[in-house]
This record gives sequence, structure tokens and C-alpha cells, in this order.
Amino acid sequence: MFNKDANVKKFSSDTRLATKAIHAGHDPTEWRSRALVTPIVTSVTFACKENEPMDYLYARCGNPTRSCLERTLAALEEGQYALCFTSGMTAITAVVCLLSNGDHILSSDDVFGGSHFLMKNGVSRFQMTTTFVDCTDVEKVRRALKSNTKQPLNLGADIVVHSLTKYMNGHCDVCLGSIVTRNKDIYQRLSFAQRTLGPVPSPFDCYLVCRGLKTLPVRMRQHEKNALDIACFLEGHPMVKKVLYPGLESHPQHEVAKKQCRGFSGMISFYIRGGKEEAKTFVNNLRIFTSAVSLGCVASLVEIPADISHNAIEEEYRLKNGITDNLIRLSVGLEDTEDLLNDLQQALDKTVSV
Repeated sequence: MFNKDANVKKFSSDTRLATKAIHAGHDPTEWRSRALVTPIVTSVTFACKENEPMDYLYARCGNPTRSCLERTLAALEEGQYALCFTSGMTAITAVVCLLSNGDHILSSDDVFGGSHFLMKNGVSRFQMTTTFVDCTDVEKVRRALKSNTKQPLNLGADIVVHSLTKYMNGHCDVCLGSIVTRNKDIYQRLSFAQRTLGPVPSPFDCYLVCRGLKTLPVRMRQHEKNALDIACFLEGHPMVKKVLYPGLESHPQHEVAKKQCRGFSGMISFYIRGGKEEAKTFVNNLRIFTSAVSLGCVASLVEIPADISHNAIEEEYRLKNGITDNLIRLSVGLEDTEDLLNDLQQALDKTVSV
């Protein structure tokens, strides 16, 4: 019914992202039903035939639906291999499993709170060290290096890690992560970790991400449109002290972002004038934005990082990296732009009146 290593729908490097997102890794001729939508295979075990090679044996070691998603991800990143895990953090932990005692990790100082906790507190048990550095400053990165650091796959990197939970799935109904590489040795080592540790996602979750990826490019265009309009609005509002959005010309890395990215996301951070009380008043008065963690959802979300996503990180480190009590993060969704702007306006009006 399935052929895990089938040479299906290969695309050239000239094929655009939207086409790959819909077709790569999914070929109806792979299965007898010729279903256009990838089937969800829920079986944990697969029938064995003597003297015949097995594409699939046991769910922890491989699943046809998961294989389709992994092939799609490899194609999107122009990699050779991809592996899926139960979350982005599990994927990061699998990468850490490639390291040895005494190895050194160089990390961005504004990395996700869970990743910061793992690299500061988790790996130290194995005599690994981590240096957190402002990666927008090339000289600081160069001084922190203890070995060669590379860039994404097309620029020479060995591994790309994704939290598929976010934009790639896009609907806040799946927790899933992935690793993509071109290096066969790294793939085999990570595949061993995946099989032995067993942090594999369910076939249904893999199917949901497959479906979410098909609309990724069109969703991102609306995320960007909404976010840019909101960032411009916030930048001109008297209750807003500073807006952080790479799509704005005022952002210090705007030109770098234009070179590296096809567009901009829906993620905005801004400092509201005042402190903790003003930030909470603003968030509590929003009607469309939902106070919640995560990002990349079709629905707009808001959080105060110091209270939620980064509350486990020591205050001194938070303040050093600008995560103050009046910092607010928006994950701008796909709602009508005017409705979102009106929601922000009325919440800011109520904050002013406090």
C-alpha cells in the first residue's frame, strides 16, 4: 500500500514553496486507493512476510503517514532527510543527544524559555557548557565561538529544527517538532535516537500538519499583512513606547531580515508605557486577542512574557534581555484587519483611562 522510500514527485530547486507544500511527499499513486488526501494509518504493527524486505515493522520505528510528512518537510527545506518528534523541545533534545561530554553550545540569548532552561540546566549534568550571546552582534558571536558555527542548509548548516506546532501546522491543535538534514550520518544517529527513545507523534497529528502545510504560504501572507498594519498602528500610538517588528524600517535588523526572509511573520512585541499594571490592564481588556502561550495560530494571541513564557527564567537575565514587565507579545492571526485594529484601540483607550 505504501512505499516509504518511493521516488515520488521530485521537484527541482526552481519549484516554488507553495507548490512543494501541496504536492511534495504526497503522491496518490503510492497507494492502491489513489486517494488525493494522504491516508491516516493508525496501525501500531505491520504484517511480516518471510524473505521480503519490510518498509514498516512497528509504529515507533516508522509509520506511512509520518513518512509522508517527513518527505514534505525535507522537500520544503531542500534537505535529504527529515524526522518528526512529539514537540519542538523533543526535537531539540534529540539534537542534544548527538553531543558528548565537554561539548560547547552557542545559543541566542533571546531563545525560547524552554530551550534556555534545557541548555542552562539540563545539559550541565553531562559536563556540557552553553554560552548565550546576542546573535545580532557578529563580533559577540565570533568571540563566543569555540568551534565552527554554520548557517541554514543552503548556506552549509547540518541541521534545521522546527516546532511544527506553530505556523507550519497553524491551527493550535497539534504539538509536533521536526529535524531536517542533508547529512546521512547525522540522520542515522538522529533516527536511532527517535527509535530508541520513542518520542514519535501520532499518525493523526502528522496528518493534521500535512494538511496545515498546504495552506502555509497563503496563511503567511495574511499574517504578514495584519501584523504590518498593526505594527504601524502601534508605532504611532502615544501609549506605546517601542515596537519590535522586523517588517518595520525602524527595526535595527530590518535590512538583514529582508535579505534572509521571503516575508515577515505575525509576531510583534511592544513596550506599553507604564509597568506591570498597565500591561495587565491592556491584555485584560482585549476582546479578540486571547491571552495564551504559543504562536502561529489562525487566531490572534497575546501574552506578557515576563508572566508566562519566560516566568521560569531568573529576573536578572530577563531584564538584561529586555523582557520587562511592560513588554507585550502579540501573535497576530488571520482575523479581519480592521477588527484587530479596533480591538487594540479600545484596549489601549481603557489603559490610558486607568
